[in-house]
Amino acid sequence: MTGEKRASLTDDLVAALTDAGADPPILRSAPGLGPLLAARVLAEIGDDAERFTSPSGLRAFAGTAPITRTSGRSHYVKARKVRNKRLGDACHWWVFSMLTKSAGARAHYDKRRAAGDHHNAALRNLANKLLRRLWWCLQHNERWDDSVAWASQPTVTSTPE
Repeated sequence: MTGEKRASLTDDLVAALTDAGADPPILRSAPGLGPLLAARVLAEIGDDAERFTSPSGLRAFAGTAPITRTSGRSHYVKARKVRNKRLGDACHWWVFSMLTKSAGARAHYDKRRAAGDHHNAALRNLANKLLRRLWWCLQHNERWDDSVAWASQPTVTSTPE
């Protein structure tokens, strides 16, 4: 079997697997999630929308949520060691592809880098934002909307009393 036929067969198999579930249209609507990454994310998080009651649970499961340790004057943030490595890897590839597929994702990454985050910390922060939005889309059974995902938060102004 030639490489081209094998790749076509793999693509067809992945497309059939992702189309069998309830969430693939939502997953595939997210920029950067092609058939292979969407299948991998679906396989790792499952098709039960109630499995994660909050986006923080999904982020902790993927290992993108940091752990903060503080004691006295010391304060440091480190990556999680107990996590689903396959989902974390899929999120890493998703984030990396989002940098070229979405102007909002690129702007968020650049903003984090300008704030002093290292490359990996900025990618983790972006992955947290993507997982939070994906969780919302799965809970509300709505497709990804890039304009809503990157809409800036309104500034809260306090009124003097």
